[in-house]
Amino acid sequence: MNVDEATFYDPYFFSLMPMGFCYPGKGISGDLPPRPECAPIWHPKILNNFKSIPLILLIGQFAQRYYLKKDYKDSLTKTVKCYKEFLPKYFPLPHPSPRNQNWAKINPWFMEETIPELRKRIKFATNL
Repeated sequence: MNVDEATFYDPYFFSLMPMGFCYPGKGISGDLPPRPECAPIWHPKILNNFKSIPLILLIGQFAQRYYLKKDYKDSLTKTVKCYKEFLPKYFPLPHPSPRNQNWAKINPWFMEETIPELRKRIKFATNL
């Protein structure tokens, strides 16, 4: 995101909200999906406390499917590649898990095009 650690952890600029608020457990190929009751109960209560929400990063397919609903493309890759369709409110991104390092290698457009746009929008939103 091209911000320093102090800025990233400053709640004036950034807030983190998981899809689920408890660990769902381990599955066959990673963690289980977030529990389905968490986001509908807690997200509106949290988001309603913000004075303004300039940009929401939808990290991973669970967040993208939940917030984009019918506008989610048929894969995370296609959804992230079409990020401009969801601006200015949402910016879909892959999960930064070590398991996804290969994804970035086989999708060089992500680092070449998407990340510079994300950095530009974050710089604008944080006025840094």
